[in-house]
Amino acid sequence: MSKQIDRISKASSSSSARQQELRKDKINNRWVIFSPARAKRPSDLKSQYPTTTNQSQECPFCVGHEDECAPEIFRVPVESKSDWKIRVIQNLYPALSRDIEPDPDGQDPDGSGVIKGFGFHDVVIESPTHPVHLPDLSASEVGDVLLAYRKRILQLAAVGSIKYVQVFKNYGSSAGASMSHSHSQIIALPIIPSNASARLEAMREYFHQSKKCILCEVPSKELLIDESTHFVSIAPFAATYAFEIWIIPRDHSSHFHHIDNEKAIDLGDLLKLLLTKMSLQLNNPPYNMMIHTSPLEMTEPELTCSHWFIQIVPHLTVLGGFEVGTGCYINSVFPEDAAQVLREVNIDI
Repeated sequence: MSKQIDRISKASSSSSARQQELRKDKINNRWVIFSPARAKRPSDLKSQYPTTTNQSQECPFCVGHEDECAPEIFRVPVESKSDWKIRVIQNLYPALSRDIEPDPDGQDPDGSGVIKGFGFHDVVIESPTHPVHLPDLSASEVGDVLLAYRKRILQLAAVGSIKYVQVFKNYGSSAGASMSHSHSQIIALPIIPSNASARLEAMREYFHQSKKCILCEVPSKELLIDESTHFVSIAPFAATYAFEIWIIPRDHSSHFHHIDNEKAIDLGDLLKLLLTKMSLQLNNPPYNMMIHTSPLEMTEPELTCSHWFIQIVPHLTVLGGFEVGTGCYINSVFPEDAAQVLREVNIDI
């Protein structure tokens, strides 16, 4: 633990030696303030409220409690009984209803700014046993979870009214997890959310100016954390949050659900490594993980400039009135220093 604190302290000292600056996040089209003087102590750079799990606890997501859950959509392996590895189920308390008749083409029919709350909200139970979390799985098992995402997205894409599918994971109660059993969620929307629209527009504008995909550009070595055959992980140049991580496909790809089995296992290996490093270095922080993919229906020019990626955000600070009021975030850790801290962790997984 002392070595971990030393590494974080080193990054904190390095950041503190820098001057404040503003960086433009060209993916999300917003500015981020980097203010290292706000984090002079090592304790500021790790979670004060580590996520804990009761090793003996059982819950409705545990094997043997299937009848306590909402209806199942599918399981992995498909023909398994009590020996299942992954279950995809309906959310018992869905944000949107699959039973509502959707508005035609997701349009606001009368200009009132209201459409019907049609959509899908599913849960992916990543393990049959309570104390086992995503980084505890093998690389191939994490890959199986990713392939379960792919399968469900493809099913949802067949529903004509669905325009966007968001896969996300909340780890820890302060990150939004209502159940401590390892799981992620999938919400399918009849609209393209504003963040996705803004991201696509920013990528389109960058391509128009440079004739290049912004995420196909080779990242700076200072921002690189780890890499695999098919993916690279970085601390983004204008990271919104301290120790934020992006995982980006090396090859140009607009949609996550086009991932093949080989790349899913490769991604599973890298994702397991990064979550383990983050847990060790930052005191097992609560976090959010999001797959930022493209809208389901895209034109050929849009496919050329859009590129999916995974964002992992550890919860180390809280948002204040300035961030909420301006949409301009303050980050106390320069991404070059965050990348160095995570890069220097040696783990044999």
